[in-house]
Amino acid sequence: MIGSMKKERMIGRIVLTVVLALLSFVIVAPFLLAILTSLKPLAEIQSADFTILPREWHFENYLLAMQQGDWPRYFANSITVTLTTVFFAVLFNTLAGFAFARFEFKGRKFLFFFLLIGIMVPAQVTLIPTFFMMKQFPLVGGNNFFGMGGTGFYDTLPGLIIPYVSGSFGVFLCRQFFLGFPRSLDEAAEIDGANKWQLYFRIYLPMSKPVIATLIITKSSQIWNDYLWPVILTISNENRTVQLGLTIFRNETVIQWHYLMAATMIVIAPLVVMFFFLQKYYVGGIMAGGVKG
Repeated sequence: MIGSMKKERMIGRIVLTVVLALLSFVIVAPFLLAILTSLKPLAEIQSADFTILPREWHFENYLLAMQQGDWPRYFANSITVTLTTVFFAVLFNTLAGFAFARFEFKGRKFLFFFLLIGIMVPAQVTLIPTFFMMKQFPLVGGNNFFGMGGTGFYDTLPGLIIPYVSGSFGVFLCRQFFLGFPRSLDEAAEIDGANKWQLYFRIYLPMSKPVIATLIITKSSQIWNDYLWPVILTISNENRTVQLGLTIFRNETVIQWHYLMAATMIVIAPLVVMFFFLQKYYVGGIMAGGVKG
């Protein structure tokens, strides 16, 4: 009986391992193909005789790709937008989540209900209203008090940053995480004379590495990889992000696949490195979303 149970468990583990290996291959295969494509000459990519491995390895494609377009500016813009947004998003989301989880105030459930509605509304639905809000922002970009006469935050980095800072998912995630803290922690801090701000900055925030890492990864990935909002709000080369920079390898007739794939690998490298260092905290933060409401 015991031997049969062990045999079933072993078979189950083997099946699970095979399934996970196949899924991993499906996920990793496009990434590997992109790397191999970035090392091929354009003539080989366009050839009808397809080969997975390059016949000629062209590592110089990476250097040549970075010589097209103003890539230092594109990276500087993306880094500025991402770091600024992540900083304020982490601050505001953890504060709001802390308030919803640990404070008792009138209308708390009502406000949280509308917060959940924000998670269910796709960003594309609010894209046009957000654009007009940024363009008609009062007293900015030549606008008067009523948001007329100028361009507001149109084609500016602050115009990219402000809508990114908002987001319901981060508040929800932080609330769920903070609900897992025992009430005795708050009571002990109050006995020691700590106020709410001290409770947040000295106790809750230092113990929130998993949820903060999760917010950093999800928010950074969203902002760094976003194409739609920058292409709508910005028009000048001065405010281009890396995702808009990738469009320089495409025109009406030709796509420079070798340079495009090389530049893409360079663009996604910061996210891969960030996830490598924060992955253990990221798993813990995601698991915290299962805490009772």
